[in-house]
Amino acid sequence: MTLLNKDMTLCISLSARPSNNGTRFHNHLYEQLDLNWIYKAFAPADLGQAIAGVRGLRIRGCAISMPYKEDVIALVDRMDASATAIDSVNTIVNDDGVLTAYNTDYSAIAQLIEKNGLDPAATVLLRGSGGMAKATAAAFRDAGFTAVTIAARNEQRGRELAGLYGFTWVAEPGGLTADVIVNVTPIGMAQGPDEHALPFDAGQIAAASVVFDVVALPAETPLVKAGRAAGKTVITGAEVATRQALEQFVLYTGIRPSAEQVRAAEAFMRAQ
Repeated sequence: MTLLNKDMTLCISLSARPSNNGTRFHNHLYEQLDLNWIYKAFAPADLGQAIAGVRGLRIRGCAISMPYKEDVIALVDRMDASATAIDSVNTIVNDDGVLTAYNTDYSAIAQLIEKNGLDPAATVLLRGSGGMAKATAAAFRDAGFTAVTIAARNEQRGRELAGLYGFTWVAEPGGLTADVIVNVTPIGMAQGPDEHALPFDAGQIAAASVVFDVVALPAETPLVKAGRAAGKTVITGAEVATRQALEQFVLYTGIRPSAEQVRAAEAFMRAQ
């Protein structure tokens, strides 16, 4: 194990509820590839000060999680097309004090839609309206899905997101069913106020063919467990986390690990 030293390159993550997913995934790859790097997760007291620290301390990379994916836009210097397209950021790369924002959430969702062979003719009920919901909705739209309903309590954000992609908005998902149900809210997130709750009811889960939970921690959320118990095709937030973290790793280091190295890092991440 590499000892801390003055020449180490630092990468971090900023989240309201930090987890060890990124720290374990990135640090495991650093060790496998013999890189003098280290990764640390933070819950910032002040987002502006945190980003100023990224710039001032020459922190190489910074992952951005809920609820900062949109607020951070005003604090960076450049927006890559991946972030501009959906006005949402999950990655910042620092090149000599110039901060460029990216979004690797979109590519992760798109890869999982393709991997699981989801049918664009299917109906989709997506719950959420934040930055991650934007990335998810965009990935479904670009995969050819048109029958998508956005369920969001925040009417302004929900209507805006639905309107952006030509989808339908409702305030609550209750009573609605769809072939694919997608949770992009903090419901079911570890240590959150709703960590034991389900974002969709038993009837909605029973009616769906695919259950997709973007929440990454825990890997087996209440929705994931319910979907598995019902015999549905299940896509987990842990899978999203692996794919988006891999693309972040490439942006930070310029190195693309082998498939075997990624599998090992993913296994280490999930073993926590």
